[in-house]
Amino acid sequence: MQELVDERKQKIDLETWERRALFNFFRVFSEPYHGVCIRVDCTATFNYAKEYGLSVFLSLLHRSLAAAQQVENFRTRIVDDTVWRYEEINGGSAVGRPNGTIGFAHYRYRESIEEFVGEALVEVERVRKRDDLERPTEVNLIRYSMLPWFDFTSISHARDFSNDDSAPRITFGKITETDGRRTMPVSIHVHHALADGLHVAQFVGHFQKLLDAPNSHRQ
Repeated sequence: MQELVDERKQKIDLETWERRALFNFFRVFSEPYHGVCIRVDCTATFNYAKEYGLSVFLSLLHRSLAAAQQVENFRTRIVDDTVWRYEEINGGSAVGRPNGTIGFAHYRYRESIEEFVGEALVEVERVRKRDDLERPTEVNLIRYSMLPWFDFTSISHARDFSNDDSAPRITFGKITETDGRRTMPVSIHVHHALADGLHVAQFVGHFQKLLDAPNSHRQ
């Protein structure tokens, strides 16, 4: 497993936090996540990955992680009833194995898409060769899935309600081509105590701009 050791973070003072009332309201919900399904244009990143021999999925994941770094609410987590804002967010995803099962890979965020994909491919191959399930102890990550078979319009997730997890869940669907443009459905679920629809919209805005400029670090 990659060591996701960079946990630079700031403790949020709940007494002065502008989301205090929302946090206290949604924190006790049995299902505190809310989500949307959108469609993004991934043409530029898809073509960039193909031109430079990069994994399309990991390139898309990198663009998403780069967008998440720019939205404060996507870098906020709940740990033992304390809220922390992390300086950097990493990623994790399901990885298909030759025997038809899945494992979990974990990726350290890098600003360079080439560096990120190169390191992530090593992790993917390591996980593909194992038969167990490894879960990171860090919480400063986003949980990703890929459903390349489905051009979905909605999605739900398996969740352990006894587990105090507040990480966003992002799922990519089937990439389709129309008139030379490639688009993909994306499901985004976030913990409502930490993020509202506005913050999801901010993330989507950054994500689309970064998809349109695959070799940039920020948009």
